[in-house]
Amino acid sequence: MMMEKILISACLLGRKVRYDGQVITEPEQLIMQWKTQGRVIAVCPEVDAGMAIPRLPAEIIAGDSQGVIEQRNRVMDKQGDDVTDYFIKGAHIALSLCQQYDIKVAILTERSPSCGSSEVYDGEFTNKLIVGQGVTTTLLRAHGVKVFNQHQLRQAHQYLLSL
Repeated sequence: MMMEKILISACLLGRKVRYDGQVITEPEQLIMQWKTQGRVIAVCPEVDAGMAIPRLPAEIIAGDSQGVIEQRNRVMDKQGDDVTDYFIKGAHIALSLCQQYDIKVAILTERSPSCGSSEVYDGEFTNKLIVGQGVTTTLLRAHGVKVFNQHQLRQAHQYLLSL
């Protein structure tokens, strides 16, 4: 039986790829188990698209991630520079990985303008969260990939068992 590959945010694997160059967390036991089984495909849409580490925080401005994909909304960094193209390119890199490895499940970092699956920042750099999702999550879900966040590992595990 072939085990399903899982797309996982590189920062959840202990890699220092976050905008601030810090580790978000040490990898959870379940993630380490999947890694040992050779099931993990790592992605950091922002870094994979060419953004630096560290980099300024970025947020989706006045709209949602679907609007970003459709080029109606923008992703801006804290200094006001438009970084939309990086976010769209990174989302397509993640989608390509899912297609290449026939990945049906992704575990991405909550609150990120790329990877958030249920919450993102409000676009005003006030540290306020709103209901929403990141650009990569939106693109993956549109192509049938089930996206979970790092707080939903048990649900992701159960879903994988059902495949």
